[in-house]
Amino acid sequence: MARRSKSSGRWLQEHFSDPFVRRAQTQGWRSRAVFKLEEIDLREKMLKTGATCLDLGAAPGAWSQYLRRRLGGTGRVVATDILPLAPLPGVEFVQGDFREQEIFERILALLPQRPVDWVLSDMAPSMSGVGAVDQPRSMYLAELALDMAARVLKEGGGALIKMFQGAGFDAVLREARSRFGKVKLVKPAASRARSPEVYLLAKDFRLV
Repeated sequence: MARRSKSSGRWLQEHFSDPFVRRAQTQGWRSRAVFKLEEIDLREKMLKTGATCLDLGAAPGAWSQYLRRRLGGTGRVVATDILPLAPLPGVEFVQGDFREQEIFERILALLPQRPVDWVLSDMAPSMSGVGAVDQPRSMYLAELALDMAARVLKEGGGALIKMFQGAGFDAVLREARSRFGKVKLVKPAASRARSPEVYLLAKDFRLV
């Protein structure tokens, strides 16, 4: 059996001692990430009953799970990921890379005439530990999410997008400010303090 590295051992110890991990397991959520969305939603008064949301990079599904419960019976949740997603009642899932035209069109088929209130993205690259590699990848995913938001949001809609502070961060922030009336950065308690992760919260989308 291969021995674990010291860094992976520390991660496992931190993970299993994490109170948010234990809460997620106890409450039946698919991952601790749910508490990031819940805090931002309640603090910023994001979501309303009956809203339509597009969840990018949804697997393993904690955000879609929260959205489905939060939006009530009249809300809609469309989710997509290149990874499979175990079925969630009431969540419409499209598996594949939304940069591909076929996948993008399948998503659009579920979202006719810009009915989307919120685009949400908790996407992050597989981290190599090399900042010069990981940071451009993370910013690229943020740019993809912002571009998708511009293509499907209705007037006045919003976006919540994971970002990592570093090279390219300011450029994505400027682009968001050119498209939305209100933009701010938030870091929920469930985001580990040592992580450069923050969330871009953008409201009042402007159709050009």
